[in-house]
Amino acid sequence: MLALLVVLLVVGGLIALAVGRRPGRAGLADPRGAADAEAEARRWYDRLGGQVLALSGTDEPSRQALADAAERYTAAGSQLATAATPAQWRLVTDTALEGLHFVRAARTALGMDPGPDLPSNTDRARAGELSGDRTVDVGGRTVTGSPDPSARNAHYYPGGTVAGRPVAAGWYSEPWWKPMLLGGVGAVGGLLLADALFSGFGGGGFAGGLPDGGWGGPGFDGGWDAGGFGDGGFGGGFGDRGFDGGSFGDGGFGDGGFGSW
Repeated sequence: MLALLVVLLVVGGLIALAVGRRPGRAGLADPRGAADAEAEARRWYDRLGGQVLALSGTDEPSRQALADAAERYTAAGSQLATAATPAQWRLVTDTALEGLHFVRAARTALGMDPGPDLPSNTDRARAGELSGDRTVDVGGRTVTGSPDPSARNAHYYPGGTVAGRPVAAGWYSEPWWKPMLLGGVGAVGGLLLADALFSGFGGGGFAGGLPDGGWGGPGFDGGWDAGGFGDGGFGGGFGDRGFDGGSFGDGGFGDGGFGSW
């Protein structure tokens, strides 16, 4: 089922790519800057498409990560088809890069070299990565997380901030962050679970610690229980969006067989 979903998403992305390949837009205040932003967006979009088309999942973690990558490919294609300003092309870049983080996760699950490091925004860098296996029980619901993929932890998240809260990169037993992205009643349940996850894990893992103000800082409503981190848990904290200037360089995938990106 996931394989069919990936195929459909890739076809959608290719259609969007065909629509999006049209001459540059005129009348912009900074044509050169706009051209650079568009070229950057298309570069990352094309690289994501190449990887999504080249890889096939062999187990649940790799199939799920590739399905998520294909979703980002389709979304980036739709954004690219209508982009007309540098800000819009940067949004395409952001979406494509997120898809490539899922590609790296899929390659890891497949036992392949994940490839060169990707540019990372500040939110993702500060959210950090899971440093060990974690289990949280909330109202009879058990959620687990791990830095490594497994049949139990088959859902990857590349790290970042969701609804004002940091979500560490890692493999989880369920995509518990998605309700927060959907809004409505589901978002409340997701936030309550997230609060329990980050406080109930006993804290360890946030290697970078919390910034000044802790849970009561900007981005949190006053009604939420701050919870405590204790000794344990996730790595990271909060931060403003933006790229850290990283790049792929000229490196290839080693044994993966794809050469350079």
